[in-house]
Amino acid sequence: MSSTPLLRVNAQVIAIAHTVCSVSAFVVALAVGCSLHYLKIVRNEHYGYPDEWFPSVSATIGDRYPERSVFQILIALTSGPRFLLLFTDYVRLYRAGSVLPKLGLFTGILRTVSCGGWVYITSTDDHSVHDFCMISYIVLTIPWDTAVTLLTPPRSSLRRRRKYTAFAFFGTLVPLIYLYIQHKVKIVPGAYSRYAYFEWSLIIWDIIFDSWSIQDFKDLYIEVRPSKKDDSYFATNFNVKLLQQNIKKETPVEQKSESLSPKGTQLITFKHSIADVINSFIFWTVYSSLYLCIWYFPLWHMGISGYEATAASTLSPILLCIPGVQRLFTYKPQIARVLCCLFGIGSYLVVDPASRLLLIGIGCAFGCIALVVEISAYGRLNNIESTKTYASTFTLGLILSALCKFAFWTENPIWPIMNAKTGGWNKTGLVVGLLGALLTKVPTTPSTKHSEELSTKRPCFIFTFLGFGSLIFSISHLLTDTSTIIRWTWTGYPVRGPTPAPHGAISLCVMCAGVIAGLVYSSRRAVNLTTVLGVVGAIVLYMFPHWTGYIGGMLYVFWICSLVPTVFLQASKWAHRAGSLFFCSFIVALILTLMHVWTVAYAFVPLGPYMRERSDIVLGASVVLLLGLVFGYSSTGSGVNYRVKASVIKKLGNVCLLFAVLSGIIAVQRLPVEKPKPYHPESRLLTAGIWTIHFGLDNDMWASQTRMRDAMKDLEVDVFGLLESDTERVVMGNRDLTERIAEDLNMYTDYGPGPNKNTWGCALFSKFPILNSTHYLMPSPVGELACAIHATLDCYGEPVDVVVFHSGQEEDVEDRRLQSNKLAEVMGSSDKPMILMSYLVTKPLEGNYNTFVSEKSGMHDIDPSDDDRWCEYILYKKLHRTGYARVSRGTITDTEIQSGKFIIPEPGETYDEAYSQSRIDEEDVPADMRYPQKFYGDGVRGHHYHVLMSQSILSELIMSR
Repeated sequence: MSSTPLLRVNAQVIAIAHTVCSVSAFVVALAVGCSLHYLKIVRNEHYGYPDEWFPSVSATIGDRYPERSVFQILIALTSGPRFLLLFTDYVRLYRAGSVLPKLGLFTGILRTVSCGGWVYITSTDDHSVHDFCMISYIVLTIPWDTAVTLLTPPRSSLRRRRKYTAFAFFGTLVPLIYLYIQHKVKIVPGAYSRYAYFEWSLIIWDIIFDSWSIQDFKDLYIEVRPSKKDDSYFATNFNVKLLQQNIKKETPVEQKSESLSPKGTQLITFKHSIADVINSFIFWTVYSSLYLCIWYFPLWHMGISGYEATAASTLSPILLCIPGVQRLFTYKPQIARVLCCLFGIGSYLVVDPASRLLLIGIGCAFGCIALVVEISAYGRLNNIESTKTYASTFTLGLILSALCKFAFWTENPIWPIMNAKTGGWNKTGLVVGLLGALLTKVPTTPSTKHSEELSTKRPCFIFTFLGFGSLIFSISHLLTDTSTIIRWTWTGYPVRGPTPAPHGAISLCVMCAGVIAGLVYSSRRAVNLTTVLGVVGAIVLYMFPHWTGYIGGMLYVFWICSLVPTVFLQASKWAHRAGSLFFCSFIVALILTLMHVWTVAYAFVPLGPYMRERSDIVLGASVVLLLGLVFGYSSTGSGVNYRVKASVIKKLGNVCLLFAVLSGIIAVQRLPVEKPKPYHPESRLLTAGIWTIHFGLDNDMWASQTRMRDAMKDLEVDVFGLLESDTERVVMGNRDLTERIAEDLNMYTDYGPGPNKNTWGCALFSKFPILNSTHYLMPSPVGELACAIHATLDCYGEPVDVVVFHSGQEEDVEDRRLQSNKLAEVMGSSDKPMILMSYLVTKPLEGNYNTFVSEKSGMHDIDPSDDDRWCEYILYKKLHRTGYARVSRGTITDTEIQSGKFIIPEPGETYDEAYSQSRIDEEDVPADMRYPQKFYGDGVRGHHYHVLMSQSILSELIMSR
């Protein structure tokens, strides 16, 4: 072959050409557009110049000729250098055994195709396709920027520049989203021009990121050489050879460090660590859904149903004691992970609740087996770094689960209680879960380094299984949802502490910080210090509300997340007895879970009174059991000061950083964009409602949040209460049903007494500002603890009190008598107009009814003639009643919706109860004061009027309105 090349080109030419063409396309289009059509391209659907003064990218490149054509020609010229850039980056950054080069090349090609989508299909042509391609481009930028940055040599200036450019790109998304909301929802003049600034900034950052290849390619050349005229001539005419000059070779120190790595550590790559994160996400999804779906059966049976036995599926690690079983799942770990995903996530395809629960139990059983087998495999490896890395991926999967719930209003989108109708992403979860399962890999070749030393100094068996079981419970108790600890600290209005949005992002960031701390610090001193912080945090969380309690909760969360590697290290040393150890561990987790439920369900379970309202015992027991394991860690073995490699910390740290950034973006998106407004302010109308919702699970064990939201929206309810609404517990999925309903309906909300108050829950929703609210735990010496919210609302400038109340159960007569007296005192203590939305458990005109409706309380029944009531009642005073309705429940729960319409009196207006109780025909009532027509006849989505009382209103009042 000839030694003289026909052509020798520095690869910088590719990066320069790409940068010049892409910059020219946007700059020229902007210049031409502003010169020829400035007033047209700055105009949007709401405003024009001078309210808007700067054009968006879409308006510049897609709306007018000739700038549209000029842009598309120049961007087409960019495609050649673009594909060459992708190929050259792949060659330049290639690393043997790493998935990142392929990930970068693949996502880079997809990004280029999606770029063509939003470039050549403008918003004018097809707005949906244009937006889809644009969003796809931004999403695909995450793996592209990540892969290229991580493949850049560590500690180099080039890597820092790429990293900071990527941060700038994604940081720009936050104000971009905020300003888009200001423009689209609030219709603020000038918001779109400011939005355009950040939109153009995204283009700039994106081009700058790729332009760093100019520096990267300075010692990379492409040569074209002629071939000899032999047989190979017919195969190819030219040979293209890329030359890299002045590449720094690995230093002897680095080579020595690599040679000292324990055998087996190279078996697991970053790709497999990401698969472990996905597997952990699936595990926590299935594990949490098991208890959630078990809860459905005692809920509907009003007692022990027998289906609770499905919880025993978590004890499946006992099967590993059978000879050959553990060996099978160790050498074929994909089997357990695939079955966990197929049965656990795929169970949503089964409609029958009992059959679905059975499949979830099978999936959970395989999930527990997979977790135990993998911990044991790392234990046999006898490598601290690998075990700690795996433990960190376990926690990252937990964080990913909490992040998804944060994005989906505390509902995990791939739970088997979700489906396409309720906003589920089950198919996506199934595909992602199976992909992670198939990529699962565990080390099967143990190393010899530290082998004898670690294997002969095992921790106490009892302390270990007690600690691991407590860890599983502690995570499922308070860490699987960002709202749980926040609701522990909530006491009502005015707001004096964190709220689920945006402060849930803080919880996620603290969890990420705990992961990094667990990787970096493993000495006895560090573990003991974080343990002290965690114990103090747990005490503060239990004892104090508001920000103080939340800060304590964050110390506790940080401790738990940082402790996971320590717990896994201790448990992994019992790999030879994994079946028995983890069987005992999951028994501990199961017992703690039952104790946690019995604090509130004591009236329905054996020996329940012993755990009544003792959440302090549950939290304290879980902490003490972890302390035993920490003590064992501090008193056994060597290697506790082992530090994980910086490269591993950096990779997992970047995952943590990604999660933190995503949590911030989600928090911003969930912020309210406008103040709530009542449905009929022109009539000073307030529509109230009450509904007992059975913890957000419908008759067929599907999540019912969205249908509850739609029903209340269709009824145009301004203020309503939900009962049996406290779902921030393990057996209820650690959900907050108030968040999605309140955000979608744009309402203020009061969660009511938190999960640490041991009630079934009551919640208040209001289109009117909540000035203040007080939470009550009503007298309940024998039966279930009754709860109430007493709030004052600003209704058209007038203070109006509302009370949401859930009375005790029918069997406890004395409890209900005491509660009726207490509530009558609360209602009688206020001289303001008032509405009671309640669950009273009494017949009309009998018994405790006459305490609730009495001179002492000053309250009146919305319809004394309606004798077909037992549980739900609406009472009121000093308001003009205009209507009353009972609406069928559909298939959401076993209790109907009750609703009442009231007019808020004008200041100084005389109130006369006799007039308020009088009636006129509905057709004589103004249209905006009537109940919606859609619920007549068969109604809508299974909801229709059971009772619709003739409107009652003073005719003179109608005329005056």
